[in-house]
Amino acid sequence: MSDASSSNAEPAKVRVGPAVPWNPWLAVATVVFLYIFTQFVGVQIVAIYPFTKHWSDAITTTWLTNNIFAQFFYVLIAEVLTLLLLWLFLHLFKVTFRIIGLVKPKLVDIAYALTGLAIYFPAYIVIATVLSRYIGLNTNQQQQIGFNTATGGLQWGLVFFSLVILPPIVEEIVFRGLLYTSLRKKMTVVWAAVATSALFAAPHLLEGGSSGLLWIAAVDTFVLSLVLCWLRQKTGRLYAGMGLHALKNFIAFASLFIFHVH
Repeated sequence: MSDASSSNAEPAKVRVGPAVPWNPWLAVATVVFLYIFTQFVGVQIVAIYPFTKHWSDAITTTWLTNNIFAQFFYVLIAEVLTLLLLWLFLHLFKVTFRIIGLVKPKLVDIAYALTGLAIYFPAYIVIATVLSRYIGLNTNQQQQIGFNTATGGLQWGLVFFSLVILPPIVEEIVFRGLLYTSLRKKMTVVWAAVATSALFAAPHLLEGGSSGLLWIAAVDTFVLSLVLCWLRQKTGRLYAGMGLHALKNFIAFASLFIFHVH
């Protein structure tokens, strides 16, 4: 394809993947590092407060687990640090966030987000039902997302920001932005979407708490990620995915904290 025809083609058909200057496996390693390192740093920074109070390990753990403000600042620190380190990664290669999908948004992204929601929910219900019937997937296992003690007003606002605003923005930039875009350099759309979705779903296995691996959350996020990758590929941008991700998290937020439906 000539340069002239490339410049006139739709971004979704041309600019998702091939232009990135780094090896895709470096992106995979970077995503894993970002997930582990930022969570570790977030916990250490938040734990400074109980350290200054000379609390015991048991009291500190209880505070970190149940205090809404501690959980909020942990999420905020981890997400902001993720974006900062990702900016440094891109800066090393002398590129900007545009190369991974943060370009000018369009109104049609809203329609794509709603379309994605209409695809995701039925697909998830069908897949979860089939897996429950034929392999015994436990669909009643509850996800431990924290913020269990939140009660109205300011605390609900912090939970909303921590679940509905920050993760859709940061996770889309990292997974459908950096990771999916990088894998598209060497993989087909299908395999890049599957690999991205597997890596996105893996950490959610650990959110079952004392009840063990949370397979239903992994299935949920895997299906969601497939749709998010489709939106990334279709639009050439990240905003439709951010919209769908935020809608999905808002439904979960409303169910858990407003209507108390688990």
